[in-house]
Amino acid sequence: MGDLITDAVEGTLYYVPRSEIARIVGLKIDPVKRTEAFATLARLNTLYMVARAGSGHLGGSFSSLDVLAWLHLEEMDDNDVYFSSKGHDAPGWYATVIGLGRIAEDNLHKLRRLGGLPGHPDVGFPGIVTNTGSLGMGISKAKGMVVARRLQGKPGRIFVTTGDGELQEGQIWESLGSAANHHMDELTVIVDHNKLQSDTLVKNVSDLGDVAAKFAAFGWHVERIDGNDMVQVAQTFRKLQTVTGKPKVIIADTIKGKGVSLMEHTAMESDVEYYRFHSGAPDGGTYRTAAQELIARVNAQLTEMGVPPVAFETVEAPTRAAPPAGVQRLVGAYSAALLEHAGKLHNLVALDADLILDTGLIPFKNAYGERFIECGIAEQDMVSQAGGMALNGLLPVVHSFACFLSARPNEQIYNNATERTHIVYVGSLAGVVPGGPGHSHQAVRDIAAMKGCPELAMIAPCTEAEVAMAVQWALTRTSRNAYVRLESVPWSVPFALPADYRLELGKGCVLTEGTDAALFAYGPVMLSQAHAAAALLKAQGIGLKVIDLPWLNRVDAIWLADVVADVRRVFTLDNHYIEGGQGETILAAMAENGIAIPATRFGLEDIPCCGTNDEVLGAHGLDAQSLVRRITQVLGF
Repeated sequence: MGDLITDAVEGTLYYVPRSEIARIVGLKIDPVKRTEAFATLARLNTLYMVARAGSGHLGGSFSSLDVLAWLHLEEMDDNDVYFSSKGHDAPGWYATVIGLGRIAEDNLHKLRRLGGLPGHPDVGFPGIVTNTGSLGMGISKAKGMVVARRLQGKPGRIFVTTGDGELQEGQIWESLGSAANHHMDELTVIVDHNKLQSDTLVKNVSDLGDVAAKFAAFGWHVERIDGNDMVQVAQTFRKLQTVTGKPKVIIADTIKGKGVSLMEHTAMESDVEYYRFHSGAPDGGTYRTAAQELIARVNAQLTEMGVPPVAFETVEAPTRAAPPAGVQRLVGAYSAALLEHAGKLHNLVALDADLILDTGLIPFKNAYGERFIECGIAEQDMVSQAGGMALNGLLPVVHSFACFLSARPNEQIYNNATERTHIVYVGSLAGVVPGGPGHSHQAVRDIAAMKGCPELAMIAPCTEAEVAMAVQWALTRTSRNAYVRLESVPWSVPFALPADYRLELGKGCVLTEGTDAALFAYGPVMLSQAHAAAALLKAQGIGLKVIDLPWLNRVDAIWLADVVADVRRVFTLDNHYIEGGQGETILAAMAENGIAIPATRFGLEDIPCCGTNDEVLGAHGLDAQSLVRRITQVLGF
């Protein structure tokens, strides 16, 4: 779930070339020893990829790598399929298949880059058979594959990994019964039971209880093992080959961060509230300590086998420019605004879906712990809890990433809206950037998903000051539902809001003047591109009026007519798919109110790509230079 973005380390990075891995994989020795060494090398290359990319998931990759290594080296044949439902272990899978020569070696250097390795599984990449999304989908997809293969007469088994935090999603439990009813012995699920979800220990959020008994009660064959003990892993997979007539599950008790002492979660259970290595790149000192430990371990493993040590390759880490001055941090501003209002609104409660670090709720929890409800990876349950709270006099503020909050519990959000209560939804990580996590985390359809909810107003602030206004409006100036859309990437904006600007329903403000065209946008990312485009166009003698309209589904008709009265064309710019975005609302308002000015919408027209922020904006034609080209083409200059 969580996908904290951090800067990459500086200095020397180490990786193991494919030729060295092939030398070890080709050894005619005990397969357990060989696979143990391979798993250590895969961990080192996983560490390298995440450090080089500047973001990614280490903890869950490391916990699952022993099972992953055995499956790919010793268990599966060409008829078998493996995929991950949890998705956060993608770097570990990449390291595994690169090490085995199944995808090109140069991909080691392309994690989360345009045209490289997607941040989460994506079928557009060779060897990935299904996408991840909001968690809980994997077993259902695996069942569909089993049915398809049976109908087509194709042999082979399906192996799928889930996370233990993922078991909080209701779809997991919906998927189990029919797999047993249909005797799907082709299906093996591995639960990476590393005891941690995005933020903290699973038992502190929603204790799984006797998870083995739960699977067994649905009719599954269950094995429980130490998932980081290669001997047990090998023995269990051999045993499962003899089990027929039932779907199979391995509850693999693992250690998150396994293989690097300072990352292993067992060192933090008693004295650290939040696990540090779920996502994000390690700092320089942590990287060096981790790399040295892994190098020492694999060489000790090889020495024990009488094999020469590994020859490593080194590169210098990419340099990262320091963030410019004036960076706007919307989530931090939101955190401060929520805390301020909580002191005045004693019925305000905050609900979270296992993203307390990313949604800025730690200060609220520390100050008002009795009013903080951690719901875990269970968005539908969270939103319906909020509905019950609102019906009984509380003011619930509901938090998750925008992609998860707007889609999975959409029916529950609609149901709450039909009760005409007051609930505030806050979706973070909104929009097409950060581009590194990939489309499962790029919230570019949330506006469309929420538009059909009656009396729900949506606001997308562009600066810290506008965040404060948006929070005040949502909490104190409406008695109905509101959605506050927050872009999480710290962003330097080249503009300031007018000194006399106040947030009024359906109205915005002008940031640059011009009479050739007007461009409506919202949020720091797109307004910054629009502002930069206006400057470039001005140098060409073209005047572009850039308008901040934070309201995504509300437009004041009188204000709209006035603000476009002196221009000959209107453009809209969505940090979202064109379909269902703000542009749709603006053009509908123009048509309904007889504003006869030609209009063009810009926004996402395809599934968002994975890459750095600049790569992604450029690839979709949403950066300033692309906007200049597109605007001049439409205007005929």
